[in-house]
Amino acid sequence: MAHSAWLWIVFTLIAVAAQTLRNATQRQLTATIGTLGATQVRFFFGVPFGLLFLFAAVVATKEILPSPPGIYWAWILLGGLAQTFATALMLAAMNDRSFVVVYAYIKTEPVQVALFGLVLLGDHVTLPMAVAILIATAGVLVMSYRPAMVSGGWKPTLLGLASGAMFGLSAIGFRGGILTLTDSSYVMAASYSVVMGLALQAVLLTVYLWLRAPGVMTSIMREWRPSLLAGFLGAFASLFWFLSFALATAASVRTLALVEVLFAQAISTIGFKQRTAPREVLGIALIIAGVALLIWAN
Repeated sequence: MAHSAWLWIVFTLIAVAAQTLRNATQRQLTATIGTLGATQVRFFFGVPFGLLFLFAAVVATKEILPSPPGIYWAWILLGGLAQTFATALMLAAMNDRSFVVVYAYIKTEPVQVALFGLVLLGDHVTLPMAVAILIATAGVLVMSYRPAMVSGGWKPTLLGLASGAMFGLSAIGFRGGILTLTDSSYVMAASYSVVMGLALQAVLLTVYLWLRAPGVMTSIMREWRPSLLAGFLGAFASLFWFLSFALATAASVRTLALVEVLFAQAISTIGFKQRTAPREVLGIALIIAGVALLIWAN
């Protein structure tokens, strides 16, 4: 699969674009159905789209569905639970503090995921890769710096860092599960894992909501149109994240994903005619340098 050596880069960029749109949709939903409701829609309404993607994978690859080993389910459970908590923490943090400030803390994830990957999966991190991760992460922190980051108290800091850690564990869990499906192609392994992950998350959160906050599920059904869009974007983003995880280390994928910051900056500059501050220019330069070094190192 020599041609797949660079595909993880394309897959990651597609996932970043879809995730950016999904986050915006979910954030709007928090006003009407709350944090847990907005977290649930990406899973509950994502399952049908995940099944559709899996069907497309079966047709395209002409493979049968995988027969996962027992350890597969442990990895998927880790990924699913961590992602559920990460999303809830992210939305809660955004309600408590400005998006930009919280985003900076969450995007310390590449550093955390590199450590988790080394410990749990044995994913090797070379010195150039480690330097690339640190440079790109520093770029995000420089771009996102606000006085509120040091004057806003500990709560947004802890919520952001915890969300980043959970997103990191989620990436490791899903990559670990995908790697156990050794008898399937990476396309089938990724597509199958998307369905299993979404279904697990949807069931667990549905049970929790029915027991603790039954009114939330009713609210979700009332907001089914925007929820359906969030579900599609969530499943679509997950599919390309998983395809990336099948081909590259989670640390590499999540570091490249920092280009999301550049997308947002381009929109604010071109679309809204906002000026780019010198600090932001420095941050952009660091992110570009880090991502370029990462691609070279891979």
